[in-house]
Amino acid sequence: MQRLARGSVIAALLVASGCRTVEDGLSGIVPTGGGAELQTGYLPTPSRQPITFENVQAADPQSSIGRSQHPKILAAYGGAYSDPKLEQTIAAIVGRLQAVTEDPNRAYRITVLNSPNVNAFALPGGYVYITRGLLALATDSSEVAAVIGHEMGHVAANHGIERQQREQAAEIAGRVVKEVLANDNPAGQVALARGKLSLASFSRNQELQADAIGIRHIARAGYDPFAAARFLKAMDTYSRFRNAFQADNPNLDFLASHPAAPQRVQLAEKLARDQNVSQTARRDRDRYLAGIDGMLFGDSAAEGYVRERQFVHPGLGISFSVPAGFVLDNTAEAVLATGPGDVAIRFDGVALSPTTPLTDYVRSGWIGGLDASSVRARRIGDLEAVSARARGGEYAFDVTVVRIGGQVYRFLTAVPVSNQAAVPTIADSVSSSFHLLSPTEKAELKPLRIRIVKATGGDSEASLAARMVGVDRKPDMFRLLNGFADGETVQAGELYKIVGE
Repeated sequence: MQRLARGSVIAALLVASGCRTVEDGLSGIVPTGGGAELQTGYLPTPSRQPITFENVQAADPQSSIGRSQHPKILAAYGGAYSDPKLEQTIAAIVGRLQAVTEDPNRAYRITVLNSPNVNAFALPGGYVYITRGLLALATDSSEVAAVIGHEMGHVAANHGIERQQREQAAEIAGRVVKEVLANDNPAGQVALARGKLSLASFSRNQELQADAIGIRHIARAGYDPFAAARFLKAMDTYSRFRNAFQADNPNLDFLASHPAAPQRVQLAEKLARDQNVSQTARRDRDRYLAGIDGMLFGDSAAEGYVRERQFVHPGLGISFSVPAGFVLDNTAEAVLATGPGDVAIRFDGVALSPTTPLTDYVRSGWIGGLDASSVRARRIGDLEAVSARARGGEYAFDVTVVRIGGQVYRFLTAVPVSNQAAVPTIADSVSSSFHLLSPTEKAELKPLRIRIVKATGGDSEASLAARMVGVDRKPDMFRLLNGFADGETVQAGELYKIVGE
């Protein structure tokens, strides 16, 4: 799940910069298994011994770091994403890159992570990771080659060993967590999705060095070297798109660790020009789009789905909606929403003994600034619930808890004190929409996927965007996914990405 911030009302931020590798921050994550894993990479010439990545890397002293952290990476990012067609597409890109590196005997283990976050990173010993969220954003093979080449550059330059092994991230609690959930016991949290990571950063110079290595290698491999600058620009567009939703996710996201500063884009363009490649350098757009056709998009069933203004979790069998004008975000800690007038909503869950009265739980001290006289029992459909009011800083809060067996689900609605009269209306609208999914509703739920369509003579940006389902701001999302530059329009006969079921 992703993190969302509305000013300082709901924020849990990790402050860091530079491309990140995962080390000490994974020490608390326990592997939970996952799907089949993509492992690709160029290996030396055949021998009589079975050739595996582990055998090839056995003599590399750095490989122990990646090997020890690899299961934790899988646990933190929802496991490996298995799709033979996609695996073949990525393997072809990696093979071309590895064949032109300065160290052709170095093996790489490329894992596509089953995560909607846009991220890529590397561990010492040749472990390289790329999320399906990043693959959904990329528009052709050259852009993916630029990302993987950058991460391979970190491995080749031994950046993971050179950098001191320490966390450079600091977590800042938001007002809802700090003022309302200050004494809550995190051990009771219901796991609605994957856990958090602390990621350590590469230095700016190491980032630029990896850029230079990656651009040089993608040019040697015949790919368009300007893809690196193009993808950095795409990341900037993506960042602005998410900021429009008041979203920020420095925990698992590529955006915080790969800032697309104008100077870095300019340097990437200069490095690309220095390669002096042909104008017909390989981009492999159609082949790449064919490879990602049908790939999962957004959250998985294990994390729950956001469908415009509705959150639906088939595993937990629950759903709720937010009012018009609100934007939902499925985060690592909770489901969060922001709306007009600086209103913020948080939804999460805790384990609670069925014998503990809900009124006692609400009064047990986990709500800072609670107005004890406001605690009232209620029913939401057939479910037992309790609501209360609280005050913290410049915000007024409504807290509503709903019991389902041994779990309690919590809605926290934060409204500026200047508009506190709106608290009951907004909070009741959201909490009253909470319900258990029927068998029919569960059966009808389908994950979103990337679908590749060919534009016809009558198609336009608006008509193709209208075909997308399950996403807000469809025209903007369509342009973002397809890397449209200013003034670019749909061309008949060309392939485009849309989001469908």
